[in-house]
Amino acid sequence: MDVTTTAATHTKIEPGILYFGTPVVLISTRNQDGTANLSPMSSAFWLGWRAVLGLGSLSHTTANMLRTRECVLSLPSDALAGAVDRLALTTGSDPVPEFKQDRGYWHESDKFARAGLTPVESETVGAPGVAECPVNMEAVVEAVHPVAADQGEQQASIVTFEVRVQRVHVHDAIRMPGTTDRIDPDRWRPLIMSFQQFYGLGPRLRPSALATIPERLYRGPDIERARAVPER
Repeated sequence: MDVTTTAATHTKIEPGILYFGTPVVLISTRNQDGTANLSPMSSAFWLGWRAVLGLGSLSHTTANMLRTRECVLSLPSDALAGAVDRLALTTGSDPVPEFKQDRGYWHESDKFARAGLTPVESETVGAPGVAECPVNMEAVVEAVHPVAADQGEQQASIVTFEVRVQRVHVHDAIRMPGTTDRIDPDRWRPLIMSFQQFYGLGPRLRPSALATIPERLYRGPDIERARAVPER
């Protein structure tokens, strides 16, 4: 077999994590006593007005989402790295699960105060958004799926939530001038998690060929469905 020689070669490795870079999300939910919980995560991606979220099955956020079937996804900018980091080793669970104690977590009942962030009332769900985050998305749970259910050690320890967005609220500072429903990617500076380190975006390299497709062609039926959801 002919093998093409390149300037860079690959070496086989076995890293403990494969976090090559994803946006940070703050998930807010309601606790059983009615108070708000706020949790940082970065295992998330979007398809249309749906998001897929990866969470530990024993996390307090997971318990809240299974019970209430709703949440708010707030996207911090790179300027909010300090606020996010103040939440990194906290949990709403009391007592703190043993595996989290081993990793240095402690119980925090008022996550918003701990982070120095401000809760804002949502229109369609009970959980609050985050005033300082440039993007808040109110969402409801549509499906829950186990991950790695075939493995003994990780069996049932990870779940993915499919959530459907019902409202999108953004700061005017990141809107594209001259449009009503578009985000300006040159103004939006998301906070990125890559291998347990915070990063921001660099400057735009070049337009993508996908930019020739009008954004309106991606609009799906979930948007019309969201319009029909009444305010609380």
